Amino acid sequence: MPPWPSADPDPPGLPDDAAAVLLPLARAAVAAELGIDRPADDSPRWLAEPGACFVTLHTAGRLHGCIGTIWPTRPLRENARAAATRDRRFPPLTRPELADTVIEVSVLSPTEPIAAGTEAQALAALRPGLDGVVLECGRRRATLLPQVWSTLADPQEFLAHLRVKAGLPRDFWSTAVRVSRYAVTELREER
Repeated sequence: MPPWPSADPDPPGLPDDAAAVLLPLARAAVAAELGIDRPADDSPRWLAEPGACFVTLHTAGRLHGCIGTIWPTRPLRENARAAATRDRRFPPLTRPELADTVIEVSVLSPTEPIAAGTEAQALAALRPGLDGVVLECGRRRATLLPQVWSTLADPQEFLAHLRVKAGLPRDFWSTAVRVSRYAVTELREER
């Protein structure tokens, strides 16, 4: 994948056939996790390039799992399998539910640190609707994809949810807090 500008992350540049390759691969991985054989083409050479992604499942219009990595450490197939059966917030997906499940793949750009010594500086730097955000403090870390801005449009609420997700108090701030952003190319099955 191409390098990203350091001052303003752009969504990852993907090949024209990305949706036609990645979505069937994710569906095949979910099916395999449920014991269903479903072939998918994994021959494009660009698949061998490292990349970070999240796989999100929506069953009957409701979130049913979302697992991924901020950095390119785990393959798409593993994220898809984990979203189906290992997201602790939801019961494992069942075979009958698979037919009513829409799969979304979010391909992430590399993260870019946001220079913010205070919460006010972090809030001023965020771009609602565009930024995926990573919040870290010590060993605690959480991220929210840019799609979450559609339900948490207020930057202060967005950061509060990130802190809670990271296991920190809702209104916590410290000079040890690090905030980064990334962009996403969102691929979604049509159903």
